[in-house]
Amino acid sequence: MNIDAWIEFAEGPLFGITFLVLVLGLGRQILLQLYFLGVKKGRRLKRVPWKDITRETLGWAVPIRHIEPGTGLFSTSSYVMHVGLLVIPVFLVDHVVLWESFLGIGLPAIGKGTADILTLLTIGCGLLLLGLRIFRARHRLVSRPSDYVLLLLVLLPFLSGYLASHPAVNPCPWNVMMLTHVLSGELLFVVTPFTKLAHVVLFFFDRISAVHWQLRPGAGDRVAEALYGEEVKI
Repeated sequence: MNIDAWIEFAEGPLFGITFLVLVLGLGRQILLQLYFLGVKKGRRLKRVPWKDITRETLGWAVPIRHIEPGTGLFSTSSYVMHVGLLVIPVFLVDHVVLWESFLGIGLPAIGKGTADILTLLTIGCGLLLLGLRIFRARHRLVSRPSDYVLLLLVLLPFLSGYLASHPAVNPCPWNVMMLTHVLSGELLFVVTPFTKLAHVVLFFFDRISAVHWQLRPGAGDRVAEALYGEEVKI
């Protein structure tokens, strides 16, 4: 089987299989969370301040007030990278065609210029985060080997995709880089439900500490204040 046949297989049956793993794996994570909330917590959920929790969760969409002192560069880079991770895979025009062919869903597509800028920002922020984890002690101490591996796995589809679409800067044959792009993206499909990348759906559950810990309203902020100072909020 030549490399072009591998690309066809990767964009066809293999894409369907790996995407199904992603959907079922993330669905399992969501069901486990709902089971924990509905069965384990039961009647105690009636005393949970859902309005405050919803407002707090939505506040993380632009988490300016949640940035801890001394982590502005790390937090800003992480935020920009997350925007790229959400927008490029879904709304890049080539990907939109793929979603339409497999799922029958028509989505708006972003322009190539915008996609290029956002892709480069995502790659740059990812490399910056990698450097901070390596060279800054406060980030290195809380990083495990898997954190470095996952960050590189996340960056690979973006880097290979950018090179495949820009022959002038691509050091490899187009079909080699394209196959790398497709396979690395499908590898992310497979590993996401079973690693911390699952926070793509668990983010909303992670934010409701008042439910999981059964804390009184404002208790989380008081704990953070005791640990880190008055200026810190969770």
